[in-house]
Amino acid sequence: MPAKESERTLNPGAYERLVQSVVDYAIFMLDREGRVVSWNPGAERIKGYSADEIIGEHFSRFYTPEDLEAEVPKHALHIAREEGRFTAEGWRVRKDGSRFWAMVVIDPIRDDDGAIIGFAKVTRDMTDKREAQLELERSQEALFQSQKMQAVGQLTGGLAHDFNNLLTGITGSLDLMKTRLAQGRVNELDRYITAAQGAASRAATLTHRLLAFSRQQTLEPKVTDANKLIAGMEELVRRTAPGIEIETVFAAGLWPCFCDKNQLENAILNLCINARDAMPDGGRITIETANTWIDRIGGLERDMPRGQYVAICVTDTGVGMPADVIARAFDPFFTTKPIGKGTGLGLSMIYGFARQSGGQVRIYSEVGQGTTVKIYLPRHQGKQSEEAGEPSHYSFRNDSLVDYR
Repeated sequence: MPAKESERTLNPGAYERLVQSVVDYAIFMLDREGRVVSWNPGAERIKGYSADEIIGEHFSRFYTPEDLEAEVPKHALHIAREEGRFTAEGWRVRKDGSRFWAMVVIDPIRDDDGAIIGFAKVTRDMTDKREAQLELERSQEALFQSQKMQAVGQLTGGLAHDFNNLLTGITGSLDLMKTRLAQGRVNELDRYITAAQGAASRAATLTHRLLAFSRQQTLEPKVTDANKLIAGMEELVRRTAPGIEIETVFAAGLWPCFCDKNQLENAILNLCINARDAMPDGGRITIETANTWIDRIGGLERDMPRGQYVAICVTDTGVGMPADVIARAFDPFFTTKPIGKGTGLGLSMIYGFARQSGGQVRIYSEVGQGTTVKIYLPRHQGKQSEEAGEPSHYSFRNDSLVDYR
């Protein structure tokens, strides 16, 4: 562009015409004390004042009584002077007294020597956008409340159903004992006592799982070598999943973790039972360990603090899960299995254990492509004991472990 044409285009008069052509933004100038010295059509449209009405007036007249009492206009100019810019959102007042939600920017104007001679102020009416955002938040809150009530209903319904069955077993056994005592047939009492004790024990197990889900169970964390623990329970896993290929992949130099090893064993065993049931025609279960660094972005994606973790993965080659099932997999009492085949507390219990231990659990699955469940447990930075990875010795009962959903 030739120099003369450039001078004609980019002169102060051109900038003035540009500002005066803007109607979506209020653009005006203030003197050093905050009095209005210029006024564009956008300012007139948004605030309701003509230039003749407002030039020479202090810009504080656009603020609410609450902001005036808090000296917000004075504070705004102070920030602009000291920090080079003031930005904020808040309520402002139009000429007719109505309020609008404004996004405000104030920049100082300096002379050639750097002294402040005034301020440039830009205001945008964000009322419609704010209302849309508030409406979205209200809709999300209503949806959240609905989902919460649905979850509470599902939880209480499942509890009522399960405890009713357990109480039926206990009261039924007691009624039979009463009948047999009246008949003098005391030789059969042991049978009914055992049945009642079994039902009471299952009720205690159910309570324990609910506490695990709510992260209120009592844990006994110890320094644990996950490699050693898994190796010690490998034979139990093989007996639990006959006809399934079991593969273990242990990370070299695996960090120790600090957790309740009994709960970790239960979690791994539950996941292996889940994997077994997801492969009715056979397949392979892979139990893998790894040292994992979770950065800030990874932590946000997984809803966990960034840091160092021990990851324990159980992967199967089974039927997989659709996205809607994955989304609800950790909900208590949610199950896709037939009645009597699963209580819907297995994964919720694992989730509660992981979260209470300071970690996380995630599911990765596609229909027809198998499933991976990964448990993250925080790395223990202290010294590891010799016995930390030894498996506990407990009797294995199918009805005490919850399987795939």
